[in-house]
Amino acid sequence: MPDIVLTTLNARYAHASFGLRYLQANLGPLQNRSVLMEFDISQRTTDILEAILSASPRIVGLGVYIWNAGPCLELCQQLKRLRPDIVLVLGGPEVSHETDQQEICRLADFVITGEADLAFAELCAQVLANRRPLIKVIAAAPPEFSSLKLPYDLYTDHDLAHRVAYVEASRGCPFKCEFCLSSLDVPVRNAPLDEFLSQMQGLLDRGLRQFKFVDRTFNLSLPFSRSILQFFLDRYSPGLFLHFEMIPDRLPEALRDLIRRFPPGAMQFEVGVQTFNEAVQARISRRQDNARLADNLTFLRNDTGVHVHADLIVGLPGEDVESFASGFDRLLSLGVQEIQVGILKRLRGAPIARHDAEWGMVYGPVAPYEILESSAMDFAMLQRLRRFARYWDLLANSGNFTKTLPHLWKNESPFWSFLKFVDWLHQHGQRSYGIALQDQARLLFEFLTVELSREPAVVAADVWADYQRGGRSDRPAFLRAVLTDMPVASRRQATGLPSRQARHLPSSSDVR
Repeated sequence: MPDIVLTTLNARYAHASFGLRYLQANLGPLQNRSVLMEFDISQRTTDILEAILSASPRIVGLGVYIWNAGPCLELCQQLKRLRPDIVLVLGGPEVSHETDQQEICRLADFVITGEADLAFAELCAQVLANRRPLIKVIAAAPPEFSSLKLPYDLYTDHDLAHRVAYVEASRGCPFKCEFCLSSLDVPVRNAPLDEFLSQMQGLLDRGLRQFKFVDRTFNLSLPFSRSILQFFLDRYSPGLFLHFEMIPDRLPEALRDLIRRFPPGAMQFEVGVQTFNEAVQARISRRQDNARLADNLTFLRNDTGVHVHADLIVGLPGEDVESFASGFDRLLSLGVQEIQVGILKRLRGAPIARHDAEWGMVYGPVAPYEILESSAMDFAMLQRLRRFARYWDLLANSGNFTKTLPHLWKNESPFWSFLKFVDWLHQHGQRSYGIALQDQARLLFEFLTVELSREPAVVAADVWADYQRGGRSDRPAFLRAVLTDMPVASRRQATGLPSRQARHLPSSSDVR
Protein backbone atom coordinates (compact mmCIF):
# COMPACT_ATOMS: atom_id res chain seq x y z
CA MET A 1 0.00 0.00 0.00
CA PRO A 2 1.34 3.48 -0.83
CA ASP A 3 2.12 5.92 1.94
CA ILE A 4 1.26 8.91 -0.26
CA VAL A 5 -1.78 9.45 -2.47
CA LEU A 6 -1.53 12.35 -4.91
CA THR A 7 -4.96 13.32 -6.14
CA THR A 8 -7.16 16.01 -7.66
CA LEU A 9 -10.47 16.45 -9.45
CA ASN A 10 -9.87 17.44 -13.04
CA ALA A 11 -12.43 19.46 -14.96
CA ARG A 12 -12.77 16.53 -17.37
CA TYR A 13 -11.37 13.05 -17.66
CA ALA A 14 -9.41 14.09 -20.75
CA HIS A 15 -7.40 16.61 -18.74
CA ALA A 16 -4.38 14.83 -17.26
CA SER A 17 -3.12 16.62 -14.16
CA PHE A 18 0.25 18.19 -14.94
CA GLY A 19 0.79 19.42 -11.39
CA LEU A 20 0.39 15.98 -9.81
CA ARG A 21 2.92 14.51 -12.19
CA TYR A 22 5.42 17.20 -11.28
CA LEU A 23 4.91 16.45 -7.60
CA GLN A 24 5.36 12.72 -8.07
CA ALA A 25 8.39 13.12 -10.33
CA ASN A 26 10.13 15.17 -7.63
CA LEU A 27 9.41 12.92 -4.65
CA GLY A 28 12.87 11.40 -4.98
CA PRO A 29 13.23 8.22 -2.87
CA LEU A 30 9.59 8.53 -1.83
CA GLN A 31 8.28 8.19 -5.39
CA ASN A 32 7.89 4.42 -5.14
CA ARG A 33 5.88 4.95 -1.95
CA SER A 34 3.33 7.10 -3.78
CA VAL A 35 0.42 6.61 -6.15
CA LEU A 36 -1.35 9.06 -8.41
CA MET A 37 -5.15 9.00 -8.40
CA GLU A 38 -7.02 11.29 -10.77
CA PHE A 39 -10.74 11.94 -10.72
CA ASP A 40 -13.02 14.52 -12.31
CA ILE A 41 -15.69 16.84 -11.00
CA SER A 42 -18.51 14.75 -12.46
CA GLN A 43 -17.79 11.94 -9.99
CA ARG A 44 -19.42 11.63 -6.57
CA THR A 45 -17.14 12.59 -3.73
CA THR A 46 -18.09 9.46 -1.76
CA ASP A 47 -16.85 7.30 -4.64
CA ILE A 48 -13.65 9.32 -4.80
CA LEU A 49 -13.18 8.96 -1.07
CA GLU A 50 -13.71 5.20 -1.31
CA ALA A 51 -10.96 4.89 -3.90
CA ILE A 52 -8.53 6.99 -1.83
CA LEU A 53 -9.19 5.11 1.40
CA SER A 54 -8.78 1.77 -0.35
CA ALA A 55 -5.08 2.65 -0.69
CA SER A 56 -4.73 3.13 3.09
CA PRO A 57 -2.44 6.15 2.72
CA ARG A 58 -0.73 8.05 5.51
CA ILE A 59 -0.65 11.27 3.46
CA VAL A 60 -3.12 12.63 0.91
CA GLY A 61 -1.97 15.51 -1.27
CA LEU A 62 -4.88 17.29 -2.94
CA GLY A 63 -4.65 19.86 -5.76
CA VAL A 64 -7.29 22.60 -5.38
CA TYR A 65 -8.28 24.85 -8.27
CA ILE A 66 -11.09 27.26 -8.99
CA TRP A 67 -13.01 24.63 -10.98
CA ASN A 68 -12.90 21.96 -8.24
CA ALA A 69 -12.97 24.03 -5.04
CA GLY A 70 -16.53 23.03 -4.11
CA PRO A 71 -16.21 19.25 -4.45
CA CYS A 72 -12.71 19.36 -2.93
CA LEU A 73 -14.16 20.97 0.20
CA GLU A 74 -16.81 18.26 0.41
CA LEU A 75 -14.16 15.57 -0.09
CA CYS A 76 -11.98 17.00 2.67
CA GLN A 77 -14.91 17.20 5.06
CA GLN A 78 -15.72 13.55 4.47
CA LEU A 79 -12.09 12.45 4.69
CA LYS A 80 -11.50 14.15 8.01
CA ARG A 81 -14.70 12.74 9.50
CA LEU A 82 -13.80 9.18 8.56
CA ARG A 83 -10.02 9.22 8.86
CA PRO A 84 -8.76 12.20 10.88
CA ASP A 85 -5.41 10.45 11.26
CA ILE A 86 -4.58 10.80 7.56
CA VAL A 87 -2.35 13.83 6.99
CA LEU A 88 -4.13 16.08 4.49
CA VAL A 89 -1.89 18.39 2.45
CA LEU A 90 -3.44 20.99 0.15
CA GLY A 91 -1.81 22.85 -2.72
CA GLY A 92 -2.78 24.69 -5.88
CA PRO A 93 -3.79 28.24 -6.88
CA GLU A 94 -7.10 28.27 -4.99
CA VAL A 95 -5.42 27.69 -1.62
CA SER A 96 -2.27 29.71 -2.24
CA HIS A 97 -3.94 32.95 -1.12
CA GLU A 98 -6.42 33.97 1.57
CA THR A 99 -5.81 30.68 3.39
CA ASP A 100 -7.12 32.13 6.66
CA GLN A 101 -10.52 32.73 5.06
CA GLN A 102 -11.14 29.23 3.70
CA GLU A 103 -12.87 26.34 5.45
CA ILE A 104 -10.95 23.83 3.35
CA CYS A 105 -7.67 25.21 4.69
CA ARG A 106 -8.93 24.91 8.25
CA LEU A 107 -9.59 21.21 7.66
CA ALA A 108 -6.14 20.54 6.24
CA ASP A 109 -3.10 19.54 8.24
CA PHE A 110 -0.81 21.50 5.92
CA VAL A 111 -1.21 23.96 3.07
CA ILE A 112 1.62 24.58 0.63
CA THR A 113 1.28 27.90 -1.19
CA GLY A 114 3.02 28.58 -4.49
CA GLU A 115 4.94 26.02 -6.55
CA ALA A 116 5.07 22.92 -4.36
CA ASP A 117 7.26 20.68 -6.57
CA LEU A 118 10.07 20.42 -4.00
CA ALA A 119 8.31 21.58 -0.85
CA PHE A 120 5.80 18.72 -0.99
CA ALA A 121 8.57 16.10 -1.09
CA GLU A 122 10.32 17.71 1.86
CA LEU A 123 7.10 17.84 3.88
CA CYS A 124 6.29 14.18 3.14
CA ALA A 125 9.76 13.10 4.24
CA GLN A 126 9.30 14.93 7.54
CA VAL A 127 5.81 13.53 8.16
CA LEU A 128 6.80 9.95 7.37
CA ALA A 129 9.81 10.30 9.71
CA ASN A 130 7.45 11.52 12.47
CA ARG A 131 8.99 15.01 12.39
CA ARG A 132 5.92 17.05 11.53
CA PRO A 133 6.59 20.77 11.03
CA LEU A 134 5.02 23.18 13.47
CA ILE A 135 4.02 25.60 10.69
CA LYS A 136 0.75 24.73 8.97
CA VAL A 137 0.97 27.08 5.96
CA ILE A 138 4.22 26.51 4.09
CA ALA A 139 5.21 29.16 1.52
CA ALA A 140 7.15 27.42 -1.24
CA ALA A 141 9.82 29.47 -2.99
CA PRO A 142 9.70 29.30 -6.83
CA PRO A 143 12.17 26.55 -7.76
CA GLU A 144 14.68 26.87 -10.55
CA PHE A 145 14.04 24.49 -13.40
CA SER A 146 17.53 23.07 -13.06
CA SER A 147 16.54 21.70 -9.63
CA LEU A 148 13.43 19.92 -10.93
CA LYS A 149 12.99 16.50 -12.45
CA LEU A 150 10.74 16.84 -15.50
CA PRO A 151 7.59 14.70 -15.28
CA TYR A 152 6.98 13.56 -18.85
CA ASP A 153 7.86 9.90 -18.23
CA LEU A 154 4.86 9.76 -15.91
CA TYR A 155 2.43 10.15 -18.79
CA THR A 156 1.25 6.62 -19.53
CA ASP A 157 0.72 5.33 -23.05
CA HIS A 158 -3.01 5.57 -22.37
CA ASP A 159 -2.59 9.24 -21.37
CA LEU A 160 -0.75 10.03 -24.58
CA ALA A 161 -3.34 8.28 -26.71
CA HIS A 162 -6.52 9.54 -25.07
CA ARG A 163 -5.87 12.62 -22.93
CA VAL A 164 -4.48 16.14 -23.19
CA ALA A 165 -0.73 16.09 -22.55
CA TYR A 166 0.50 19.34 -21.06
CA VAL A 167 4.09 20.52 -21.37
CA GLU A 168 5.89 23.65 -20.24
CA ALA A 169 9.10 25.26 -21.39
CA SER A 170 8.93 28.17 -18.95
CA ARG A 171 7.19 29.42 -15.82
CA GLY A 172 6.28 32.89 -14.68
CA CYS A 173 5.06 36.07 -16.32
CA PRO A 174 6.71 39.50 -16.50
CA PHE A 175 3.41 41.37 -16.77
CA LYS A 176 1.18 42.72 -14.00
CA CYS A 177 -2.36 42.26 -15.31
CA GLU A 178 -4.46 42.53 -12.16
CA PHE A 179 -7.10 39.94 -13.03
CA CYS A 180 -4.48 37.17 -13.31
CA LEU A 181 -2.53 35.27 -10.65
CA SER A 182 0.38 35.00 -13.05
CA SER A 183 1.01 38.67 -12.28
CA LEU A 184 2.32 37.44 -8.92
CA ASP A 185 4.42 34.68 -10.47
CA VAL A 186 7.86 36.14 -11.08
CA PRO A 187 10.51 35.81 -12.30
CA VAL A 188 10.20 34.03 -15.64
CA ARG A 189 12.27 30.85 -15.64
CA ASN A 190 13.09 28.71 -18.67
CA ALA A 191 13.53 24.96 -18.60
CA PRO A 192 17.03 23.70 -19.51
CA LEU A 193 16.57 23.67 -23.28
CA ASP A 194 18.51 20.52 -24.17
CA GLU A 195 16.85 18.47 -21.45
CA PHE A 196 13.41 19.81 -22.35
CA LEU A 197 13.82 19.03 -26.06
CA SER A 198 15.09 15.57 -25.20
CA GLN A 199 11.88 14.99 -23.24
CA MET A 200 9.80 16.26 -26.16
CA GLN A 201 11.61 13.83 -28.45
CA GLY A 202 10.71 11.07 -26.03
CA LEU A 203 7.02 12.01 -26.23
CA LEU A 204 7.18 12.11 -30.03
CA ASP A 205 8.83 8.70 -30.07
CA ARG A 206 5.99 7.38 -27.91
CA GLY A 207 3.42 8.63 -30.40
CA LEU A 208 2.23 11.93 -28.93
CA ARG A 209 0.90 14.21 -31.68
CA GLN A 210 -0.79 17.01 -29.73
CA PHE A 211 1.29 19.18 -27.40
CA LYS A 212 -0.37 21.80 -25.21
CA PHE A 213 2.17 24.28 -23.84
CA VAL A 214 1.02 25.94 -20.62
CA ASP A 215 3.67 28.68 -20.68
CA ARG A 216 2.06 32.07 -20.02
CA THR A 217 4.43 33.91 -22.37
CA PHE A 218 5.87 31.44 -24.85
CA ASN A 219 7.25 34.14 -27.16
CA LEU A 220 8.88 36.23 -24.44
CA SER A 221 12.41 34.99 -25.22
CA LEU A 222 12.97 35.02 -28.97
CA PRO A 223 15.99 32.63 -29.08
CA PHE A 224 14.24 30.17 -26.73
CA SER A 225 10.93 30.12 -28.60
CA ARG A 226 12.68 29.89 -31.98
CA SER A 227 14.64 26.85 -30.83
CA ILE A 228 11.46 25.05 -29.78
CA LEU A 229 9.57 25.92 -32.96
CA GLN A 230 12.52 24.81 -35.10
CA PHE A 231 12.66 21.54 -33.17
CA PHE A 232 9.05 20.72 -34.02
CA LEU A 233 9.28 22.02 -37.57
CA ASP A 234 12.22 19.71 -38.25
CA ARG A 235 10.13 16.78 -36.99
CA TYR A 236 6.79 17.74 -38.48
CA SER A 237 4.51 15.07 -39.88
CA PRO A 238 0.74 15.27 -40.58
CA GLY A 239 -1.33 15.34 -37.41
CA LEU A 240 1.19 17.22 -35.29
CA PHE A 241 -0.60 19.96 -33.32
CA LEU A 242 1.02 22.55 -31.06
CA HIS A 243 -0.81 24.93 -28.72
CA PHE A 244 1.00 28.03 -27.41
CA GLU A 245 -0.11 30.99 -25.31
CA MET A 246 1.42 34.07 -26.92
CA ILE A 247 2.06 37.68 -26.00
CA PRO A 248 -0.17 39.33 -28.63
CA ASP A 249 1.96 42.37 -29.48
CA ARG A 250 5.33 40.58 -29.69
CA LEU A 251 5.91 38.80 -32.98
CA PRO A 252 9.20 39.92 -34.58
CA GLU A 253 10.14 38.94 -38.11
CA ALA A 254 12.58 36.25 -36.96
CA LEU A 255 9.65 34.45 -35.31
CA ARG A 256 7.25 35.18 -38.14
CA ASP A 257 9.58 33.48 -40.59
CA LEU A 258 9.39 30.19 -38.68
CA ILE A 259 5.64 30.40 -38.12
CA ARG A 260 5.00 30.78 -41.86
CA ARG A 261 6.60 27.43 -42.50
CA PHE A 262 4.17 25.35 -40.47
CA PRO A 263 1.27 23.79 -42.43
CA PRO A 264 -2.31 25.04 -41.90
CA GLY A 265 -3.81 23.85 -38.63
CA ALA A 266 -0.54 22.61 -37.14
CA MET A 267 -0.42 25.38 -34.54
CA GLN A 268 -2.90 27.17 -32.32
CA PHE A 269 -2.01 30.46 -30.66
CA GLU A 270 -4.01 31.47 -27.62
CA VAL A 271 -3.84 35.25 -27.60
CA GLY A 272 -4.97 37.15 -24.53
CA VAL A 273 -6.41 40.39 -25.90
CA GLN A 274 -8.83 40.86 -22.95
CA THR A 275 -9.80 44.46 -23.88
CA PHE A 276 -9.03 47.09 -26.51
CA ASN A 277 -10.09 49.90 -24.18
CA GLU A 278 -6.87 51.75 -23.36
CA ALA A 279 -8.25 53.38 -20.21
CA VAL A 280 -9.29 49.96 -18.88
CA GLN A 281 -5.91 48.52 -19.85
CA ALA A 282 -4.16 51.21 -17.82
CA ARG A 283 -6.56 50.71 -14.89
CA ILE A 284 -5.73 46.99 -14.61
CA SER A 285 -1.99 47.47 -15.27
CA ARG A 286 -2.07 45.72 -18.63
CA ARG A 287 0.65 46.77 -21.08
CA GLN A 288 -0.52 46.20 -24.64
CA ASP A 289 0.19 47.90 -27.96
CA ASN A 290 -3.18 47.58 -29.69
CA ALA A 291 -1.91 48.64 -33.11
CA ARG A 292 0.92 46.13 -33.06
CA LEU A 293 -1.47 43.46 -31.77
CA ALA A 294 -3.79 44.10 -34.72
CA ASP A 295 -0.88 43.92 -37.15
CA ASN A 296 0.25 40.60 -35.67
CA LEU A 297 -3.22 39.08 -35.85
CA THR A 298 -3.58 40.26 -39.45
CA PHE A 299 -0.28 38.61 -40.28
CA LEU A 300 -1.29 35.35 -38.64
CA ARG A 301 -4.58 35.20 -40.54
CA ASN A 302 -3.27 36.35 -43.92
CA ASP A 303 0.19 34.81 -44.08
CA THR A 304 0.08 31.66 -41.93
CA GLY A 305 -2.03 28.62 -41.17
CA VAL A 306 -2.11 29.30 -37.43
CA HIS A 307 -5.45 28.80 -35.69
CA VAL A 308 -5.97 31.89 -33.51
CA HIS A 309 -7.92 31.58 -30.26
CA ALA A 310 -8.30 35.06 -28.78
CA ASP A 311 -9.61 35.93 -25.32
CA LEU A 312 -11.82 38.87 -24.29
CA ILE A 313 -13.02 39.49 -20.74
CA VAL A 314 -16.50 40.75 -19.85
CA GLY A 315 -16.81 42.87 -16.70
CA LEU A 316 -13.43 44.55 -16.30
CA PRO A 317 -13.65 47.59 -13.99
CA GLY A 318 -15.10 50.55 -15.84
CA GLU A 319 -15.75 48.80 -19.16
CA ASP A 320 -19.38 49.08 -20.24
CA VAL A 321 -21.17 46.99 -22.84
CA GLU A 322 -20.61 49.54 -25.62
CA SER A 323 -16.87 49.39 -25.07
CA PHE A 324 -16.89 45.59 -24.96
CA ALA A 325 -19.01 45.45 -28.13
CA SER A 326 -16.55 47.70 -29.95
CA GLY A 327 -13.64 45.51 -28.90
CA PHE A 328 -15.47 42.34 -29.91
CA ASP A 329 -16.27 43.67 -33.36
CA ARG A 330 -12.70 44.89 -33.81
CA LEU A 331 -11.30 41.51 -32.87
CA LEU A 332 -13.70 39.64 -35.15
CA SER A 333 -12.77 41.93 -38.05
CA LEU A 334 -9.17 40.73 -37.67
CA GLY A 335 -10.32 37.27 -38.73
CA VAL A 336 -9.50 35.17 -35.68
CA GLN A 337 -11.09 31.73 -35.73
CA GLU A 338 -12.19 31.74 -32.09
CA ILE A 339 -13.11 34.48 -29.63
CA GLN A 340 -13.36 33.12 -26.12
CA VAL A 341 -15.66 35.45 -24.20
CA GLY A 342 -14.72 35.04 -20.55
CA ILE A 343 -16.58 36.45 -17.56
CA LEU A 344 -14.30 38.26 -15.10
CA LYS A 345 -13.48 36.23 -11.99
CA ARG A 346 -12.03 37.57 -8.77
CA LEU A 347 -9.34 34.97 -8.25
CA ARG A 348 -8.10 34.69 -4.69
CA GLY A 349 -5.07 36.92 -4.30
CA ALA A 350 -5.50 38.74 -7.62
CA PRO A 351 -4.94 42.52 -7.35
CA ILE A 352 -8.16 43.22 -9.30
CA ALA A 353 -9.90 43.39 -5.91
CA ARG A 354 -8.50 46.87 -5.30
CA HIS A 355 -11.12 48.27 -7.74
CA ASP A 356 -14.15 46.84 -5.91
CA ALA A 357 -15.27 50.00 -4.13
CA GLU A 358 -14.57 52.53 -6.89
CA TRP A 359 -16.29 50.54 -9.64
CA GLY A 360 -19.00 48.80 -7.62
CA MET A 361 -17.63 45.34 -8.36
CA VAL A 362 -19.83 42.58 -6.89
CA TYR A 363 -18.66 38.98 -7.31
CA GLY A 364 -20.22 35.62 -6.55
CA PRO A 365 -19.24 34.42 -3.05
CA VAL A 366 -18.16 30.91 -4.10
CA ALA A 367 -15.96 29.55 -6.88
CA PRO A 368 -15.66 30.53 -9.70
CA TYR A 369 -16.27 34.01 -8.17
CA GLU A 370 -17.70 35.53 -11.36
CA ILE A 371 -18.66 39.19 -11.55
CA LEU A 372 -22.37 39.70 -10.82
CA GLU A 373 -22.62 43.43 -11.40
CA SER A 374 -20.59 46.61 -11.50
CA SER A 375 -21.23 50.31 -11.92
CA ALA A 376 -20.58 49.82 -15.66
CA MET A 377 -22.73 46.69 -16.17
CA ASP A 378 -25.79 45.70 -14.20
CA PHE A 379 -26.73 42.12 -13.37
CA ALA A 380 -29.27 41.85 -16.21
CA MET A 381 -26.70 42.84 -18.84
CA LEU A 382 -24.10 40.46 -17.42
CA GLN A 383 -26.63 37.64 -17.59
CA ARG A 384 -27.23 38.42 -21.26
CA LEU A 385 -23.48 38.36 -21.85
CA ARG A 386 -23.12 35.02 -20.07
CA ARG A 387 -25.61 33.59 -22.53
CA PHE A 388 -23.79 35.37 -25.35
CA ALA A 389 -20.52 33.67 -24.32
CA ARG A 390 -22.08 30.20 -24.21
CA TYR A 391 -23.86 30.50 -27.55
CA TRP A 392 -20.84 32.07 -29.27
CA ASP A 393 -18.72 29.15 -28.15
CA LEU A 394 -21.37 26.65 -29.25
CA LEU A 395 -22.09 28.13 -32.68
CA ALA A 396 -19.04 30.17 -33.71
CA ASN A 397 -15.98 28.84 -31.91
CA SER A 398 -17.04 25.28 -32.70
CA GLY A 399 -16.45 25.93 -36.40
CA ASN A 400 -19.83 24.42 -37.22
CA PHE A 401 -21.38 27.53 -38.85
CA THR A 402 -18.61 29.53 -40.50
CA LYS A 403 -20.71 30.25 -43.61
CA THR A 404 -24.09 30.77 -41.91
CA LEU A 405 -23.24 33.10 -39.04
CA PRO A 406 -22.23 36.13 -41.18
CA HIS A 407 -25.85 36.26 -42.37
CA LEU A 408 -26.69 37.48 -38.87
CA TRP A 409 -24.86 40.76 -39.22
CA LYS A 410 -24.03 41.51 -42.87
CA ASN A 411 -23.09 45.23 -42.66
CA GLU A 412 -24.15 45.64 -39.04
CA SER A 413 -22.33 45.09 -35.74
CA PRO A 414 -21.60 41.38 -35.23
CA PHE A 415 -21.78 41.79 -31.47
CA TRP A 416 -25.18 43.47 -31.32
CA SER A 417 -26.56 41.23 -34.06
CA PHE A 418 -25.51 38.05 -32.30
CA LEU A 419 -26.79 39.38 -28.96
CA LYS A 420 -30.17 39.95 -30.60
CA PHE A 421 -30.17 36.30 -31.68
CA VAL A 422 -29.18 35.22 -28.15
CA ASP A 423 -32.00 37.27 -26.63
CA TRP A 424 -34.44 35.66 -29.08
CA LEU A 425 -33.28 32.19 -28.08
CA HIS A 426 -33.69 33.05 -24.41
CA GLN A 427 -37.15 34.52 -24.93
CA HIS A 428 -38.19 31.28 -26.63
CA GLY A 429 -37.04 29.23 -23.66
CA GLN A 430 -34.06 27.71 -25.43
CA ARG A 431 -31.35 26.40 -23.14
CA SER A 432 -27.70 27.14 -23.97
CA TYR A 433 -26.29 23.64 -23.58
CA GLY A 434 -26.96 20.14 -24.86
CA ILE A 435 -28.41 21.35 -28.18
CA ALA A 436 -28.09 18.83 -31.01
CA LEU A 437 -26.38 20.06 -34.17
CA GLN A 438 -29.57 19.72 -36.22
CA ASP A 439 -31.45 21.86 -33.69
CA GLN A 440 -28.69 24.47 -33.77
CA ALA A 441 -29.01 24.64 -37.55
CA ARG A 442 -32.81 24.83 -37.39
CA LEU A 443 -32.79 27.67 -34.86
CA LEU A 444 -30.31 29.67 -36.91
CA PHE A 445 -32.34 29.13 -40.08
CA GLU A 446 -35.59 30.13 -38.39
CA PHE A 447 -34.17 33.31 -36.89
CA LEU A 448 -32.46 34.37 -40.11
CA THR A 449 -35.41 33.74 -42.40
CA VAL A 450 -38.34 34.65 -40.14
CA GLU A 451 -36.99 37.31 -37.79
CA LEU A 452 -34.44 38.91 -40.14
CA SER A 453 -36.20 38.12 -43.45
CA ARG A 454 -33.07 36.76 -45.09
CA GLU A 455 -33.56 34.90 -48.41
CA PRO A 456 -34.44 31.29 -47.40
CA ALA A 457 -32.75 29.58 -50.35
CA VAL A 458 -29.47 31.45 -49.82
CA VAL A 459 -29.44 30.82 -46.09
CA ALA A 460 -30.43 27.17 -46.53
CA ALA A 461 -27.56 26.55 -48.94
CA ASP A 462 -25.04 27.84 -46.43
CA VAL A 463 -26.66 26.03 -43.51
CA TRP A 464 -26.47 22.79 -45.53
CA ALA A 465 -22.80 23.38 -46.36
CA ASP A 466 -22.05 24.04 -42.70
CA TYR A 467 -24.10 21.09 -41.51
CA GLN A 468 -21.87 18.76 -43.50
CA ARG A 469 -18.71 20.34 -42.10
CA GLY A 470 -18.83 18.07 -39.08
CA GLY A 471 -19.27 14.95 -41.23
CA ARG A 472 -23.10 14.84 -41.19
CA SER A 473 -24.89 13.76 -44.38
CA ASP A 474 -28.50 13.34 -43.21
CA ARG A 475 -30.80 15.94 -44.78
CA PRO A 476 -32.80 17.89 -42.15
CA ALA A 477 -36.48 18.25 -43.01
CA PHE A 478 -36.48 22.05 -42.62
CA LEU A 479 -33.83 22.29 -45.34
CA ARG A 480 -35.47 19.76 -47.69
CA ALA A 481 -38.52 22.03 -47.73
CA VAL A 482 -36.42 24.85 -49.23
CA LEU A 483 -33.63 23.22 -51.22
CA THR A 484 -34.48 21.06 -54.21
CA ASP A 485 -30.85 20.06 -54.70
CA MET A 486 -28.89 18.96 -51.63
CA PRO A 487 -25.69 17.36 -52.87
CA VAL A 488 -23.57 15.64 -50.25
CA ALA A 489 -20.07 17.07 -50.19
CA SER A 490 -17.16 14.67 -50.34
CA ARG A 491 -15.93 13.76 -46.91
CA ARG A 492 -13.07 15.84 -45.61
CA GLN A 493 -9.78 14.04 -45.48
CA ALA A 494 -8.81 13.17 -41.92
CA THR A 495 -6.16 15.59 -40.65
CA GLY A 496 -5.34 14.09 -37.28
CA LEU A 497 -5.95 17.54 -35.76
CA PRO A 498 -8.43 18.24 -32.94
CA SER A 499 -11.91 18.25 -34.47
CA ARG A 500 -12.73 21.80 -33.36
CA GLN A 501 -9.67 23.24 -35.07
CA ALA A 502 -10.05 21.01 -38.12
CA ARG A 503 -13.57 22.35 -38.77
CA HIS A 504 -12.14 25.85 -39.16
CA LEU A 505 -9.88 24.75 -42.02
CA PRO A 506 -11.20 25.68 -45.50
CA SER A 507 -13.13 22.94 -47.28
CA SER A 508 -14.45 22.51 -50.80
CA SER A 509 -17.86 23.76 -49.67
CA ASP A 510 -16.32 27.11 -48.71
CA VAL A 511 -15.77 27.97 -52.39
CA ARG A 512 -18.69 28.53 -54.72
